[in-house]
Amino acid sequence: MATRLAHSTRALPQRQRGAVIVLIVIAMLSMLLMAALALDGSHMLVNKTRLQNAVDAAALSGAKTLHQVMGTLNASTLSRDAALQTLNLNAAATGNAELATAIAGNVAGFAVVELSASVYGPFSFPGPSDARYVRVSVPDYPLAGFFWNVVQVFGDGTTPDKSVAAVATAGPSPTSPCDLAPVMVCGESVPNTFFGYSFGDLEVLKSASNNSSGIGPGNFQLLDFGSGGSTVRELMAGGGTICPLVGDDVQTKPGNTVGPSIQGLNTRFGEYSGGMSGSEYPPDLVTNYTQVGNQGALSLSDSGSIVYGKSNGKSGDTEAVSADADGNITTASGVAVFDYNDWQQRSAECISGSGSGCQSNGVFQRRILRVVVGQCTGTDGGTAQVPVLGFGCFFVLQPASQKGNESQIFGQFVEECEGDNVPGPDPASDQGPQIIQLYKSYIDNNRTPSSDS
Repeated sequence: MATRLAHSTRALPQRQRGAVIVLIVIAMLSMLLMAALALDGSHMLVNKTRLQNAVDAAALSGAKTLHQVMGTLNASTLSRDAALQTLNLNAAATGNAELATAIAGNVAGFAVVELSASVYGPFSFPGPSDARYVRVSVPDYPLAGFFWNVVQVFGDGTTPDKSVAAVATAGPSPTSPCDLAPVMVCGESVPNTFFGYSFGDLEVLKSASNNSSGIGPGNFQLLDFGSGGSTVRELMAGGGTICPLVGDDVQTKPGNTVGPSIQGLNTRFGEYSGGMSGSEYPPDLVTNYTQVGNQGALSLSDSGSIVYGKSNGKSGDTEAVSADADGNITTASGVAVFDYNDWQQRSAECISGSGSGCQSNGVFQRRILRVVVGQCTGTDGGTAQVPVLGFGCFFVLQPASQKGNESQIFGQFVEECEGDNVPGPDPASDQGPQIIQLYKSYIDNNRTPSSDS
């Protein structure tokens, strides 16, 4: 009995020989599989991030271009081309070789660009005539699988191919701008108008002078930056540095520095004096304006009406001039004046590379002043604290001239213009300076957020 027990004790270890090796192999295979999945997962995450960044940039570029060429016949095509070009440029950047390989020279087949009048859709191409938002989507970006194929082999047949997707939507949003011209335009709260003005109408902004009965719409005053004429000249040429909000007060100053302000304003037409230069203050892309006798065609008559003619309407023949409901400016005899609509079309041609007479060093929208619209009730043209009603976009029709103590800026209030500063949280729903920003992408009109944005 004792002999059998001893024999049995010696045999047990022999029967367990190799068991640990099996466990080690299983553990190593599990660790290897986990490492493989981690490698493939991190590879997907990195490329998803790179793709999303590229698609975000493409959507912003497309939306910005759309904002610049809005209203032209080929606006949708120009917007799509800009978005796809930006996507291509990002693919060519360092670290994005795999993205460039996937595009394979056919970016139009890799990404989809669509437009919509609403951030919520529906999106399509070429989209509606009033499109404002651009969506760029890449539904399938295939990636190299390191161990992904092994997972597919041992899977149940439902494991998808290794790929990522991305979508981005961009469009305008209202902003309280900082790049303001140092100009406060008097306005008033009038229903169904833009603070008493109508978009596209022919307007003249006159330098406000001290008036005991008060000043009102049609007058402008310079904003006080605490400096003299040279600073006003520079700010009028390049925009201000203050960022007021609606409801804030802005400090105005008397118009004794109107001369320097006009010198700064005229740099936007490529006309330089007072030490200004084109290298520091470039002109607009399009500097055309209607002239009579080598000067701006628009002036004020003795009665204060805007006329088409010479020397403030006091010599030579003049005639009445007005704008129709679409903002087209003509004289009583049918002479067409170069207006905002003409400028917008010419600017779009310059941006697309098909225009003629474009300023080589020109900058888009230099002829549009971002101005403060203030509540001037009770002010007399002197120094005052004026409440801010809002911000306007004023297109300047011709260079300004100064006659004694009077200065006039002829132009049109337009619905939108480019702005800066912080964008609002919601899609654009009002007028004034706008900034292009990214929005959450939605996959249907029920406002369902996309998981790929």
